[in-house]
Amino acid sequence: MRFMMLMIPAVYQGPGESPAAPTPEAIAEMSVYNEALVKAGILLAGDGLHPPEKGARVKFAAGRKPVISDGPFSEAKEVLGGFWMIQVRSKDEAVEWARRCPAGDGDVIEVRQVFEPADFES
Repeated sequence: MRFMMLMIPAVYQGPGESPAAPTPEAIAEMSVYNEALVKAGILLAGDGLHPPEKGARVKFAAGRKPVISDGPFSEAKEVLGGFWMIQVRSKDEAVEWARRCPAGDGDVIEVRQVFEPADFES
């Protein structure tokens, strides 16, 4: 089973400017965590994301051309700061790995299973 662990940093959960870059200590702690995922043989992909003001959104509406908006996005309450794609045996195992993350105070990790082709077979 593949799961995405989506990091929602506390610094993106409220109004204000984008946060400063992570401290060297925070980067070192996250590197140790990421290496543990690699050593366990479950990490398929993972990366941090640039802040919203460096991004864009493409909004779709039936019968209309897509509308492109450059960041930041004032209506966003929770913004992704990064992700991991892992392959584990169960949701419980994915949640256990998320629990081990050296996340900061108020950070959130959302764990979501990825659809597989078999999920769509009748």
